[in-house]
Order: sequence, then C-alpha cells, then structure tokens
Amino acid sequence: MAPLPAISIITPSFNQGRFIERTIRSVLDQNYPGLEYIVVDGGSTDETVEILKKYGDRLSWTSEKDRGQTDAINKGIRKASGEIIAYLNSDDVYEPGALQRIGTFFRDHPDRMWATGRCRIIDEEDRDVRGAITAYKNFLLRRYSYSLLLVTNPISQPATFWRRQVMGEIGPFDENEHYVMDYDFWLRVGKVYQPAVLDDYLAAFRVYTTSKTSSAFLSSFRRELEVAKKHSSSPVLNALHWANYLGISAVYLALNAIGRVKGKR
Repeated sequence: MAPLPAISIITPSFNQGRFIERTIRSVLDQNYPGLEYIVVDGGSTDETVEILKKYGDRLSWTSEKDRGQTDAINKGIRKASGEIIAYLNSDDVYEPGALQRIGTFFRDHPDRMWATGRCRIIDEEDRDVRGAITAYKNFLLRRYSYSLLLVTNPISQPATFWRRQVMGEIGPFDENEHYVMDYDFWLRVGKVYQPAVLDDYLAAFRVYTTSKTSSAFLSSFRRELEVAKKHSSSPVLNALHWANYLGISAVYLALNAIGRVKGKR
C-alpha cells in the first residue's frame, strides 16, 4: 500500500494567546506521520510567542509584522512542502483523527484535488453551540453543487484540504480579501474541480464576541455576495444569493441578540 501523503498545516496568528495552544495541540496530537506544521505570527504582543517557543521543536514558526491574515496564510503556503495543504486559524481546532482521515482519503483517491468535511461550532470553553446552523450546513454540504456554492457557502474552512497542485493552477489566496478569502478560493477551485465531501467531523470553528467572523458577520456575508457576483453572470443565482444574504443575516442577528440576553442573566 502506498504511504500516506505529507500534509502541511499553516496557522496564521495574531494575539491569540488565549486559544492558540489548544489549536497547536489539536494539530500535533494527531500524531500524523508526515506532518509539517507552520505557524505564521504577525508579531503578537501577548503570550503567543512564549507558547510557540514551548512547541518550537515540533513546529516551524515566525513572528513578525505582516499585512494581515491572508498575507500570513500565503507566506506559510510558500514555505510548505507537503502534498496536501490546509490552514487552521489560531482559535480553531482539528478533531482527533482528522489528518489520518484526510491522508487516507487522498492516498486512496489520487484523482481528487480537494476535500471538505463537517465542522462543529464551539464557544470559548469548547462547548458545542449553534447546532441548528451546523445541521443546516451539513444538509447543504450533502447536496453540494457549484451553483449552490454561488448562492451560499456550505464549505467550512477549517475542515477543507487541497493538493499542492491546486495552488499552482489557480494561484494563492487573494490578499485583497480580508474576510472571505476562503470563499473566493473555493469558488476559484470549484470552477475546475469538484470537491470530495466527507461525512466525518474534521474540525471545530470557534465563535466568540471578539472573533473577526462574529464581530463583523454582516460585512462578511455582504462580501460573500459581492465575491459570488464576480464568479457568476447568472441573474437568477445572484438573486438567490441576495435572498440568502438577507435570510442568514437575520438569523445571525437573532442569535447574537439571544446571546446578549443570556449573557445578562
């Protein structure tokens, strides 16, 4: 049997000392035989660097000023040597066994260029939250099509992996995108390759008051709409995405309002 492919994981980081050790442990504790782990820190002033030093013999890291998250991701990818590539933000985590599942899949399916799986949503204390949204995304993911991707984004970034070859064909992440660089990337690669959709939970995405996605979700959803229009000339799909934008924005506004009420109790 062929060996498992080498996997390179990149973690962009900036002042996430509160969570980054959990992220690091979730990667290293996979004990994947061909793992390359690269942390690209933007010059954190909290405890991040001390935590990175603690794991310095098991990962590669730098800490210097950069131009933001997307720049850090691209820097890490340029350093990466693995056949399979992914990035995991410094507050998210992999599920146990995720890399083994991904490595086995890509080894056994040499024709597949990218793959995505399920992703839980967790809070600051690693508790599952927003289960209805997770279930909804799983429902959409099982029905994936490129047309659906142009209407809404069911692909969870922490649970998505791709072959190095993809980067050579479609280029790096767009550094002009600060909120939806992943969605833009999915739309670009999705034009060329159909993703493999795995039923496994591969990662957990963390939401909390000060996270970029939580604090600017309306801007993110609006930007997704604008990015989708760059990739679609269909007035029907664009109209459906607009309707989806209105609906999902209303849901998230309601969830945030409920969260604020619970927080006051």
